[in-house]
Amino acid sequence: MVRFRNVGIRYGAGPEILHDLSFRLEAGSFHFLTGPSGAGKTSLLKLMYLAHPPVSGHIEIFGRRVAGLSRDELAALRRRIGVIFQDFRLLNHLSALDNVALPLRIAGASRDRISRHVAELLDWVGVSQDVDARPPTLSDGEKQRVAVARAVISRPDLLLADEPTGNVDAVQGLRLMHLFEQLNKIGATVVVATHNEDMIRRFDYPVLRLREGGLAIEPALRKSA
Repeated sequence: MVRFRNVGIRYGAGPEILHDLSFRLEAGSFHFLTGPSGAGKTSLLKLMYLAHPPVSGHIEIFGRRVAGLSRDELAALRRRIGVIFQDFRLLNHLSALDNVALPLRIAGASRDRISRHVAELLDWVGVSQDVDARPPTLSDGEKQRVAVARAVISRPDLLLADEPTGNVDAVQGLRLMHLFEQLNKIGATVVVATHNEDMIRRFDYPVLRLREGGLAIEPALRKSA
């Protein structure tokens, strides 16, 4: 599903932020990604959703080696990836409903399917009362939930979430985690970046831990709740 071989990333002429990363995420796996502030969690996610090329090594996504792919081939891979951004990246001129519906419309889904699935998901994440609201009128927690709904509406093969529970309360955070688990159970590979060690301990999944530019994979922890 996802394979890194001696991968490094840098921005501009600066030093490599991450280096010699080698790991494999099997299809249908669930991992946490963590590390101290500035360790490179967001940078690693950028590599995974093909927003930034590596400066060294090789990346394979869905069995395709990324280097050398055409723009159309990269776009096709990206359509199979759902991303929850830390800064939401909602389109301010669209309503909450239209933001969530956008991936389905791009994929050519029918109007009936869009109407049914978007309404159900917005209700599930707790923003059904805000379907017509535009992002500037929403709180950060509401924006977070809309962003989550947009990322999962098309049931991506790979879901990458950057601090997805950072702007919601503990109850809603657990609700979102259970949503990610539901997607994982139907086959999605899930990576949740978080600094919340309590959340990591609560769920029984292996951890990708970044430290000093490198990465270690820790086995799943025994659930504490």
